[in-house]
Amino acid sequence: MRLKSILVSTTALLCLAGAAHAQQADPARLNEHTRVLASDEFEGRGVATPGEQKTVDYVVSRFQALGLEPGGPDGQWVQVAHLSRTQQAGPATITATVNGQVRTLERGPQILVASDRPVDRITLTDVPVVFAGYGVDAPEKGWDDFKDVDVRGKIILVIVNDPDFGAPEGHPVAGRFDGNAMTFYGRWTYKFQEAARQGAAGVLVIHDTAGAGYGWSVLEGSSTAPDFDIVRANWEAERVPAQGWIQGDVAEQLIRDAGLDYARLRYQARSEAFLPVELPGVTMSMDFGQTHATIESRNILARIPGSEHPDETVLYGAHWDAYGRATPQNGDDIYNGAVDNATGVAAMIELARMFKAGTPPERSVVFAAWTAEEAGLLGAEYYAANPVWPLETTVANINMDSFLPGTEVSPEVVVIGAGKSETDRWVERRATEQGRRLIPDPAPQAGGFYRSDHFPLAKMGVPAVFAAAGFTGHNAASRDYVQNRYHKPSDEWTPDWVMDAAAVDVNLLYAVGRDLADSREWPQWNEGAEFEAARAASADRRR
Repeated sequence: MRLKSILVSTTALLCLAGAAHAQQADPARLNEHTRVLASDEFEGRGVATPGEQKTVDYVVSRFQALGLEPGGPDGQWVQVAHLSRTQQAGPATITATVNGQVRTLERGPQILVASDRPVDRITLTDVPVVFAGYGVDAPEKGWDDFKDVDVRGKIILVIVNDPDFGAPEGHPVAGRFDGNAMTFYGRWTYKFQEAARQGAAGVLVIHDTAGAGYGWSVLEGSSTAPDFDIVRANWEAERVPAQGWIQGDVAEQLIRDAGLDYARLRYQARSEAFLPVELPGVTMSMDFGQTHATIESRNILARIPGSEHPDETVLYGAHWDAYGRATPQNGDDIYNGAVDNATGVAAMIELARMFKAGTPPERSVVFAAWTAEEAGLLGAEYYAANPVWPLETTVANINMDSFLPGTEVSPEVVVIGAGKSETDRWVERRATEQGRRLIPDPAPQAGGFYRSDHFPLAKMGVPAVFAAAGFTGHNAASRDYVQNRYHKPSDEWTPDWVMDAAAVDVNLLYAVGRDLADSREWPQWNEGAEFEAARAASADRRR
């Protein structure tokens, strides 16, 4: 089928998707589930808020009405995830002293700092500041930004993304970390973890929109929402006292005032010979209060047992949380998370209906609504560490994170993490039947593969399917959403929404999941993928 425009007949695609599997997604049902979950009544579906209970009650009631079985431990609908919660309390005093001159940095517009440590107050006084390149220690890539330089008790400044992001063609580092496709080493989550491993007192990621994949307003808007982490055995070893972001121009000015050239430092940081540079005459002080508590949140789990191979699992996942109530924008403090990710949960409920309406799958199908994705993929992280259904015999994890409303069906299906696993061909076959083609992530610098809930399970070896059909990069609707509503109160449902295009995407994911559930095959990671060894270690369980 020759594609002449970005518009494809929705009706035709619905029929194509149903050719192999009689069940078809209902746009009206998708829209209604999204409307309910994204309503102000759910208060932004914040973790450990009344909105969580409303979300759990609603999703469980839908699964019960469809006749699914509880999929959690001990026959429960939920898996309790034990989390640590911290939240800003009161003002922050943040200063930089340069050659005896003290300047104040404003939390919000210039710098964002918080702490995952379960303490009431963080105080750092006159701490030396070190520029540590990209803050990466990757032995398998022959890269170490620290090289035994002692940064214990110091604040480190690190560049967002990977050392080869934006590297000129022919540069020795080009392609070392997958080029412009962000790896886990480029993510703020990794940089925070590595700073703790190095014993730093604090870590600030130097923000720029191109490298981060989103603007400063995205970070600032959600900064007053609670921070969550899994409960850790040794907080001092695993989390620094203060972590956050600093505006690129603020960091550059600080480095310039120390008598150094930021552009030159960035150039040097692209070399494996780079050594951390302490900013001469520069110290930083921070003092801020916070509340902290250990809380329980919940992953919602439902299951359809397989008719032939019930011990083998196809796993659908979507996170139910958004940001709850946080920094008001235009008088609105409810971060409804309509696209991100009420749509994904709505799709999962609709997929459960489709599977129940058809013949029983040969392998079991589990539907997981994860908690605390926005806090760092914590619900999926908790499940990966405490799986209810063995990860060794989980065939694949089909992740759903954001569907755009509308009627315009993209002829292209974006595969986040394209080329990493054999699951690509499972998606390609069904997409081709819909008259569509697969394309790789158009914004690989944003590191989408490492920013959604399939990632914690991928680290344990479970092959991932993450097809984000609406987000093609040249789609006006996707550009508008990312620029104007992503992680903002304006990500909300409106009465003019329709989910016709999303229904086509759900049909695609249903067909892929159904194929996997009725197959005897086990998709593998491709040779050289970073998760290949983890999957190979459990090969005997799948023979």
